Amino acid sequence: MATIPRIPEPKDFSKDLVVTINGPANDKPAANILILLHGLGDTHSPFAALGKNFNFPETASLAVRAPSKLPFDENGYHWGNDLIFDSSSGGLDMEADFTTTHKLLKTIIDDVLVDKCGWNRRAIFFIGMGQGGMVALDLASRLPAAEGEFGGVVSLGGPLPNAAPSPHPKAKTPVMAMGAEKNSAITEGAEARLKNVFEFVEVVKWHGRKEDGMMKNKEEAMPMMQFMARRLRSNAGIPAGAVELS
Repeated sequence: MATIPRIPEPKDFSKDLVVTINGPANDKPAANILILLHGLGDTHSPFAALGKNFNFPETASLAVRAPSKLPFDENGYHWGNDLIFDSSSGGLDMEADFTTTHKLLKTIIDDVLVDKCGWNRRAIFFIGMGQGGMVALDLASRLPAAEGEFGGVVSLGGPLPNAAPSPHPKAKTPVMAMGAEKNSAITEGAEARLKNVFEFVEVVKWHGRKEDGMMKNKEEAMPMMQFMARRLRSNAGIPAGAVELS
C-alpha cells in the first residue's frame, strides 16, 4: 500500500522562509497540496485565508511569502531579484529576474515536499496572483520532463515571463490563465506564448471586467473550480466513470 504523504510542519522549513500551512477541511488526510503565491506588493497572509476559503477536498495549502521586501512599503513583498519600473505607466513592472525565487521554490518542493514529506509532484498545485502567477508558470515551464508534471497551475493575471524557456516537447503541467476582458496582462500574445510552451492551456476572460485581480463571484471562479476538480487526487481513488484532464 502506498504511503500517504504528510503535511509539512513549520520545522521542516528553513528559518528564512515565511509560510502559512493549512490542512484539509474536516482534518481528513491530504491527497493534494496547493501552493499559493501572492501578487507584487502583497504578502502571504491574505492568500493563506484564500486557500481555506477555496475548501478544495483533501487538499492542504501552503501560502508562501515572497523573499524580497519592497523598499517603500513595509508590508509589501515581491518575487524578483530586483524592481523594474514600467516606463509607460510609471508603476512597478511584474516582469523580473526570478532566479532567487526559483531556488526558494525548488527547495520547498524538492527538499521539503518531495524528499521530507513524500509528495509526488503530480499532487502539487499552484495558484498565483499577478507576479505570483508568473512565478508559478515559470517554475512549471522549467520542470524537467524526467520529473513528470505538477498537478496544475492557475495564474490570475500573470503571463509567462519573457525569460521562461520553450521546452520541446512542451511542458506537461496543465495551466489556466485568468484575466479581465479588457486591459489584461493575459493578452493574445501572452496566450500564444503559453500555448507554445505548455501542452494543455485554458484561458479564461472575465466578461465586463476592465482589470485583472481576484475572482469576484461564483461565475468568475467556476472555470478554476472545474479545472481543479478534474485534476485533484483523492485518497479514495478515482470514481468510476470519472475523466481526468490530461
